[in-house]
Amino acid sequence: MCSILGIFGLQPGDDVAALRRQAIGQSQRQRHRGPDWSGVYVDDGAILVHERLAIVDPAGGAQPIRSGDGRLVLAVNGEIYNHRELEAALRQSYAFQSGSDCEVINALYRQGVDGGGDVDAWLDRLNGIFAFALWDSERGRCLIARDPIGVCPLYWGHDGDGRLCVASEMKALADTCADVAQFPPGHYYDSDRGELVRYYTRAWRDHGSTAGVEVTAQALREAFEAAVHRQLMCDVPYGVLLSGGLDSSLVAAVAARFARRRIEEDDASEAWWPRLHSFAIGLEGSPDLAAAAVAAEALGTVHHGFTYSFEEGLDALPEVIRHIETYDVTTIRASTPMFLLARRIKAMGVKMVLSGEGSDEVFGGYLYFHKAPDAREFHDETVRKLDALHNYDCLRANKSMMAWGVEARVPFLDVDFLDTAMSMDARHKMVGSGVDGRRRIEKAVLREAFDGYLPDSILWRQKEQFSDGVGYGWIDGLKVHAEATISDRVFAAAASRFPVNPPQSKEAFLYRHIFEQLFPGPACAATVPGGKSIACSSPAAIAWDAAFADAADPSGRAVAGVHAAA
Repeated sequence: MCSILGIFGLQPGDDVAALRRQAIGQSQRQRHRGPDWSGVYVDDGAILVHERLAIVDPAGGAQPIRSGDGRLVLAVNGEIYNHRELEAALRQSYAFQSGSDCEVINALYRQGVDGGGDVDAWLDRLNGIFAFALWDSERGRCLIARDPIGVCPLYWGHDGDGRLCVASEMKALADTCADVAQFPPGHYYDSDRGELVRYYTRAWRDHGSTAGVEVTAQALREAFEAAVHRQLMCDVPYGVLLSGGLDSSLVAAVAARFARRRIEEDDASEAWWPRLHSFAIGLEGSPDLAAAAVAAEALGTVHHGFTYSFEEGLDALPEVIRHIETYDVTTIRASTPMFLLARRIKAMGVKMVLSGEGSDEVFGGYLYFHKAPDAREFHDETVRKLDALHNYDCLRANKSMMAWGVEARVPFLDVDFLDTAMSMDARHKMVGSGVDGRRRIEKAVLREAFDGYLPDSILWRQKEQFSDGVGYGWIDGLKVHAEATISDRVFAAAASRFPVNPPQSKEAFLYRHIFEQLFPGPACAATVPGGKSIACSSPAAIAWDAAFADAADPSGRAVAGVHAAA
């Protein structure tokens, strides 16, 4: 992954040299995402700046990528996992200028333009995580797009002279664009059309299309194995995040089966780094560290379990909030240990990790899903969770890791795997949907599909939110610190001080205060979702159990009667 910055709509009379300097300065604020190299493109209509983290084709593949004739200029943050299949299927010849997996975007765009094809059609064929800006200098046309789930961040807005600006992180635009906002996942903006267009749509979003659909354990397992295999595409040292929970352990287990062969050469040669390294973090004595050690021993990974102190986490909070660009309580709690872990991983020379985000959204793994009354409600809530994921777990995983130049990939959110897992009738995912009618643990259908891959103590371990699993003292200590830091008098004025999404607790007030210092203004505040930051406070979940309406703590332990005693 990398960072991109683009300015479009330059006009005659603009001081292009001054705008170039400005663009480079803005891009420097997100250079942590791409510490390996910088590239700049400038013409009379557009400026593109790219900060590169070299994962595929590190010796080449510099960006912005220009077509052979110089007409197309592309800046991408992300990976296109099926680039070789797309290149092989091209109907029109294209002179590739690099070994970058992302250059196929230029080829697909040109094929579409010359053949009269629809942008939606070729964008929907990309299997990857991406945010890109493409400039067609001949047509004076820009195309901006973001991956279906929003794994890669992207922001946009307009400067004081009305030019369109885009960037990977808000910090690059916050003081330039008064209307800075998130660019929505699964959409593109084409300057020829002048409007946002949703290109990613799926029949499985409607529960009716999934009713009665069965997905065998073998089909589910093979779809996930294929997703992990695709995402091992890498020319640099990589590893896996291993908390010892079900999701990260399954990612690690499948990755371990493919790690010895080189994916980019169809498994025909030995991998450049055949030993799989795994990484975990927690407070001393945390549940995750203990479980991760068990999983790593069973899988044979080279395991690295790191500890951090509460004080180290507390000291990091301002920097964490600066990087992740949110004041959401759950996200900050979980991002802090992940941020500290990323620094350790970077110090070991690893540049890419696989992670387990997305499984809970797909399979209803959060503990409040135990309260879902029927399959339709269950399914609709998983779709809602996937739609919101770019604001929470995707944001956390991407920005916490990329703060130190480490790329996080998420196989559970692979678009082909989603088509398999989300097409399943949700009655097979529900707690209590066993043939004997007895209650089952969350995500039982996933656990059953991977029987034998992991020790039972890991395969059947109950859900722990990451911020819980690193050690319960982390969350409890944050609450105590906030209580001691924010007085009752100051907190009483929360609604007047923060009219956009006023904080509902002293801990939330503390994070909001730090955020406001870094990102002042209502537009920045509005990029963060409003309301309570507890997963089970959605309107649907409150209908399942009215007690959720008063739950102010987003910890998984707050779901009374579901979470096992620690």
